[in-house]
Order: sequence, then structure tokens, then C-alpha cells
Amino acid sequence: MLALRVEKKRLSIKEIEKPDRENEALVRVLLSGICNTDLEIARGYAGFSGTIGHEFVGRVEACADRALVGRRVVGEINAGCGSCPRCRTSDSRHCATRTVLGIVGRDGAHAEFLTLPVENLLPVPNSISDKHAVFTEPLAAACGILERVKITSRNRVAVIGDGKLGLLCAQVIALTGAPLVLIGKHSSKLSIAERRGIETANPKEAAKRKRQFDVVVEASGAAAGFALALDLLQPKGQLVLKSTFHGKTQFDAARIVVDELKIVGSRCGRFTPALELLKKKAIDVDSLISEEYSLLFGVNAMRRAAERGVLKVLLRP
Repeated sequence: MLALRVEKKRLSIKEIEKPDRENEALVRVLLSGICNTDLEIARGYAGFSGTIGHEFVGRVEACADRALVGRRVVGEINAGCGSCPRCRTSDSRHCATRTVLGIVGRDGAHAEFLTLPVENLLPVPNSISDKHAVFTEPLAAACGILERVKITSRNRVAVIGDGKLGLLCAQVIALTGAPLVLIGKHSSKLSIAERRGIETANPKEAAKRKRQFDVVVEASGAAAGFALALDLLQPKGQLVLKSTFHGKTQFDAARIVVDELKIVGSRCGRFTPALELLKKKAIDVDSLISEEYSLLFGVNAMRRAAERGVLKVLLRP
């Protein structure tokens, strides 16, 4: 099969053996999505070598659960050991020996086929198209914020970053009724949020609103975004970090101590809430799709996805 591989920080399309993991389902990939994590992995993040990609919708080709064969599915990306305390509570996201699709120890979704444990797979309702279903993983990550931080209509919230993840985070948080502002640099992207009734601002405008927010979500992946987030938070506020990137961020720890700020990491979320939102058409994902490429041109697609102003680039095997 064909797969988009990163090896020694070099991207290439290669023909490799179809995956075959004992006791796992074989899934034919129908569509996959390039995200910022893929771009960062290509730059060296996580030290991963192999087939990249973790956003996908596919069709089950072979599986111990015969009821799933032929079904369209999406898949939770963390595969745990199955026996540790976290796995026994049905949450493998922090299993110490987990593999992560296209990120840690497991070939990913930018390929013709992938494998995952049966328990990781969720059937996709017929009312959700492939192009919408491929957003399940990043939308789940946005929903994951609400697992980590309680947000109600009484909280003032800012989301920093108008990329794919920032736009999804803003749309999810808007559903709580919280007063919300999305902060970004690109008018074309901010207009997507504005069409959903979400207030927007550029960084210069936002900088005038120091200490006005209870919760700030940093989804820009930039050091400047982190610094702005600290400025926007009122004392005892909460900073939610969503970005993963190759590199280190410096920050003023004294600010966090003096203002008694809480910093919360938020990575993967549950897929079921995301599928429900897609089923209800509660989130605009169509506006986030920039282009679609054949997997055969996956290297070009990655270059395109890294260009300024581009949102979601899809790959079709």
C-alpha cells in the first residue's frame, strides 16, 4: 500500500506492507486530514518515524467483531495496554505504554490502510459525510477543553489562534453560552467565526483587554500567544494550552505565582461528543476545508498545508 512517511525529518510517499497487528481491526482509509501536529512531526516533534496522520474516516475491512465489517468508522488515536488502572477505566489517553496513531509507536492514517484495536473504533452515523467525519478527532480535542475546565455562561473566555484548532475550540465554547472572543491575525479566518456570531479581535485590539478574562485557550502554538494569554487573564484565571509543537516556550513564572493563575494542558478528547455535534450540524467544518489532494501527492499536500492562510488539507487514498 501507499503511505506518507517521515523518516529522519524527510517526507516521502512510499509503498510499504499493508499493516497487520494481531487482534486489531484492519481499516481502509477513505479520507484523512493534515493537522498542525503532522507538520510539527515532520519538523522533529515527538521523534516519530513512520507513517504520519491521525485524523481519518475509514471502512472496516477485517475485524473480530463481524458487526463492524463494512461499517464506516473513526478511531480514538490512543491505544493502551488494556490492563493498567487507566485502561481499566476505559481511558487509554494516559496509559504509560500507549501507542498513538501516527505520533508514538504506531503507523498512522495518511495511508491506504491502518489498524486499531476494535475498542478504539466508533461507527459513523449515515447522516455524517466523510468530509465531516474526518473532523471528529480535532473536534474531540476541542471538546476536550470542557473535560478539563468548567466553562459556563458566566465565564469570560478568549481563544488565541484562528487556525483550524482555534476555530473549532471557539465554536465548541460558544455552545456553552460563555461571552467569547476569538483572537487572530487573519481576517478571512476570523470571518468564519463571525458568521457563527462569535466576537473576534486582532492581537493589538486584544492587548487592550488586559486582565478581563476568566479562561484563555492558547491554540496559536506561538510564544507570543502564550505571553498574550497571561496578559489577558484576570487573577486566579485559567490558561488552557492546546498546542503541541517542536520547540520550547519561555515564560515569566512570577506572573503565574503572583496572579495565582492555573495552567491546564488539554490534548485528546472523547469522540462521542464530537460525533454528536457533527450529527446535529452544530459546528461549521465545511468552511475549514481548504483543499483535497490524492495521497499520491501527499508531500505536496503537506507543503501546501504549511502555507500561511491555509486551513484543512485533506488526503484521499
